[in-house]
Amino acid sequence: MGQVGVLLLNLGGPDQLDDVRHFLFNLFSDPEIIRLPFPGLQKPLAWLISTLRVRKSQENYRLIGGGSPLRRITEEQGWALAESLQQKGQEANVYVGMRYWHPFTEEAIARIKRDQIDRLVILPLYPQFSISTSGSSFRLLEQLWQEDPVLEQVDYTVIPSWYDRPGYIQAMAESIAQELDQFPHPNKVPIFFSAHGVPQSYVEEAGDPYQQEIETCTALIMERLNRPNHHILGYQSRVGPVEWLKPYTEDVIRDLGSQGVQDLVVVPISFISEHIETLQEIDMEYRELAEEVGIHNFRRVPALNTHPRFINDLADLVLETLDSPSRKFDQVMHPQKPVKIYPQEDRAWGLTTTAERWNGRLAMLGFISLLVELLSGHGPLHFIGLL
Repeated sequence: MGQVGVLLLNLGGPDQLDDVRHFLFNLFSDPEIIRLPFPGLQKPLAWLISTLRVRKSQENYRLIGGGSPLRRITEEQGWALAESLQQKGQEANVYVGMRYWHPFTEEAIARIKRDQIDRLVILPLYPQFSISTSGSSFRLLEQLWQEDPVLEQVDYTVIPSWYDRPGYIQAMAESIAQELDQFPHPNKVPIFFSAHGVPQSYVEEAGDPYQQEIETCTALIMERLNRPNHHILGYQSRVGPVEWLKPYTEDVIRDLGSQGVQDLVVVPISFISEHIETLQEIDMEYRELAEEVGIHNFRRVPALNTHPRFINDLADLVLETLDSPSRKFDQVMHPQKPVKIYPQEDRAWGLTTTAERWNGRLAMLGFISLLVELLSGHGPLHFIGLL
């Protein structure tokens, strides 16, 4: 088999406050975050957004210690995964490739080439696939492979998602049970699964399987938990005037408060590492909202980070993948639609009816978002302060 490597993909985050502006620029330069009809507008708009929002975003990061812990946690996950693989008899080099901050995906690929890796498993640290997360990283990697003949010698295989892995499901159920058991009446506490949202159009028009995978994952966790608690699923961190997956997390919290709920356990279902959206958005903003509406006992299930059962299951996933036929970028397909699970450049802005809807809707997002944010101080670009 030769030299084996595992490439862990993640979003990335600023290590310190001085990094925030550059991180935001990188984030909003990605057309999968804000899609515009004219590619030449992407970087100017990214510059404008990052300039307008850097202070607010820096303040959010200041509240959680002055930077994102995502790089540290992801590297710890990589070390734990390498150790687990070694214990199972498989030596492997584990690399971390971040989409929007150091170590960038390109940096990880350079190390993979330097180490002369023969077989590479590409493993996104997003349990559920979305165009804006795993899809964006896969798209970048596909481009790197096409441009570099050296990479053609690397036998790579892609893992699109792993939301239904038994060890992951078990680890989540155990973590939820530990939080429930802190309450006097554990079986009566509602369980609120909060996932990162995506535009509804990604699901309906581009065939993004994210919503289906989130819903299935939630059902599997509740089945494994095997408790009578009522559970709810909502979506956080929406952006802009277009429709996003519903219900929104803040609306769910308000509804629960109006129903007289006083105890609540929140599960960050799409996050396996602590970062700004768990430590600041959920732990601070949503906790404050919950208190305002009468939910006084608010507990959040910790992200799995290096949970032993979770890491052991990832190691099993890598081994199973190595024993299976390689899956290439062009084989990563949505099972229900004859399209790739990320939209192609040549179909995004053509003259078809679908493309014209994207033109009007998403061009409006890019420009109206600025006006709404400047007028209200909330609105579309509020998302920037939460990453």
